[in-house]
Amino acid sequence: MYLGINILGLIVFLLIGFAFSKDRKNINWKKIAIMVVLNLILAWFLTGSAAGRAGVKAAADGFVWLVSVASEGTVFAFGKWYDPKNLNFICSALMPILLVVPLFDILTYIGILPWVIKWIGRGLSFITGQPKFESFFAVEMMFLGNTEVLAVSGMQVQKMGKERNLTLAMMSMSCVTASILGSYIEMMPGQYILTAVPINIINALIASSMMNPIVVTPEEDTIEKIGNTDGGKKEPFFSFLGDSILGAGKLILIIIANVVAFVALAAMIDKILGAFWKPLSLESIVGCIMFPFSWLLGLPVHQAWSLAQDMGMKLVTNEFVVMGKVTGTIDHYPEHLKAVLTVFITSFANFGTLGMIIGAFKGLAPKEDNDYIASNIGYVFLSGILVSLLSAAFVGLFAW
Repeated sequence: MYLGINILGLIVFLLIGFAFSKDRKNINWKKIAIMVVLNLILAWFLTGSAAGRAGVKAAADGFVWLVSVASEGTVFAFGKWYDPKNLNFICSALMPILLVVPLFDILTYIGILPWVIKWIGRGLSFITGQPKFESFFAVEMMFLGNTEVLAVSGMQVQKMGKERNLTLAMMSMSCVTASILGSYIEMMPGQYILTAVPINIINALIASSMMNPIVVTPEEDTIEKIGNTDGGKKEPFFSFLGDSILGAGKLILIIIANVVAFVALAAMIDKILGAFWKPLSLESIVGCIMFPFSWLLGLPVHQAWSLAQDMGMKLVTNEFVVMGKVTGTIDHYPEHLKAVLTVFITSFANFGTLGMIIGAFKGLAPKEDNDYIASNIGYVFLSGILVSLLSAAFVGLFAW
């Protein structure tokens, strides 16, 4: 019965994309069908096949190994504050960023990561029939994150129309950053974290193709050269590495500031709401809104209610807040609940990300484009939620 509800949920989520489409006549259903089938194959392979599970486990073990290596630097810096038996949020989730971010930047510096992104993007465009840059952008987001990929795509953003830039904004809600996956895996089931990443990429293309369908001509389907503007001259390696390490440190401070502020603000709002009625809270309000969609993921009512509360918390605050809440208990969850919760929260879709995206476009796009994106901010947020729901539904089909 619950599998049937999960299938129904997947259909309903796709219909929501259709219902909120800006131009239903131009939805390319053949391309949508190809991407849906591709995600079904990916979800089955990564969660339902022995080879896929082994591959995901190997990747998760690799990130765990990276985190364990990073802990040596943390132990040196913090000494007794680093307690392996009782790790705090900063030591367990954030300190590894100081190794992983520079590692990915080094791979970029020597050209390996751009090569991987380029060819995966081309392959994705060929298979799905999506425009070259949108496919390239989707893959870049997986490695670089939303604001970072927008920053390096400035030339393309300025040459595209406001409708295509809206597509980029919608897709930016659905990414994660590869360099932060080690932190996620320390707190949540690694196999579902890593499964969510490629599934999110395809669903970002599905959601944007349905909600904001655009016909891109062959003349427009180009990728501007992205790279150094300094005649191709590279910065000296150790100067580059120093900047990367400082950037990782700033990222940690940003995450700490956001988590502390959002948790405190949510607690303050809950206390204000509780003054009117004790059971009332921000989590419960948004959770009530998300409950029907949670139930459509194929869960008993009591599990669906619990998941809906975590969904609401993630959308209002961020994924780290939810991970911190459930990290000690999620291993005891039923497998299906564990899968759909982990996949749903593996994205940057939340209120705070909206501000980051608008801020990034303000510095890159013409004012008309930025105003257009700002006027469609509801579409941007809805697309992020829809991608997370679709990803959870696809993976949930094969995790029981």
